[in-house]
Amino acid sequence: MTDQNFRLGAMLMTATAFVFAMQDGISCHLAGEYNVYMVVMIRYWFFAAFVLVLAARKPGGIRAATRSRFLKIQVLRGLLLAAEVCVMVTAFTILGLVESHAVFTCYPLLVAALSGPVLGEKVGWRRWTAIGIGFVGVLAILEPGVRVFSPAALIPLVSALMFALYGLLTRYVARGDSSSVSFFWTGISGAVAMTAVGVFRWQPMSGPDWGWMAVLCCTAATGHWLMIRALEVAEASAIQPFAYFQLVFAAALGMTVFGEVLEPNVAVGAVIVVAAGLFTLWRARQVARD
Repeated sequence: MTDQNFRLGAMLMTATAFVFAMQDGISCHLAGEYNVYMVVMIRYWFFAAFVLVLAARKPGGIRAATRSRFLKIQVLRGLLLAAEVCVMVTAFTILGLVESHAVFTCYPLLVAALSGPVLGEKVGWRRWTAIGIGFVGVLAILEPGVRVFSPAALIPLVSALMFALYGLLTRYVARGDSSSVSFFWTGISGAVAMTAVGVFRWQPMSGPDWGWMAVLCCTAATGHWLMIRALEVAEASAIQPFAYFQLVFAAALGMTVFGEVLEPNVAVGAVIVVAAGLFTLWRARQVARD
């Protein structure tokens, strides 16, 4: 990988993080006014349309995108991601962007911890130590025993666990399916599932909020396109650390737009979690080189 490709990949991944943070902010606003399932359903309709357009432009068209060696797992991945989006948007409405993202940032640590039992990968003592330190950071954010613990604080942690499982299953199906096949089933199965749930919870939406919904749908497509481009020009392990900028962007949005406050324990815990996550990414890259 050339330095030029790394710089472009890093810029694209940073842009991806920014767009996804804006998407989370809009989701937070809309889910505060309407039910989460309807908001996520409409977002998935646009996502599915985007997936179909991309698949149609690939060699073999949509038919090629549907051919999977792991069809049941692909559908499970799509359902898991759709459920994770609903859980995380719910967390935004209850806890806000800052605290939700601070806890959710532990998902790379969960990926490292679960890669052994799910994928059969070896996790050495260095990464286990980093995982342990990272969860000390999560405890610093949640402060159990220091204040009255709210079960709602576990919602973004559940979301992180779901997203980690989704990521591990994505790595598993990559052994036999192309990224275009995985992307297709992510959008289509998620859209079908959310329609089955959300269409019965339809609520009238105001004109301005339809405008925000349109922007939300555009950010979803733009964010995924930027991420695809980033992974096309640079190695995932090299540019993944730049995804942590989503925490920075989301926190800034939460404080400036939604009036949230960055508590000292949340800031310290988030730094610990991110540092531990960066170490696990670096260690994984070193092991891959060896």
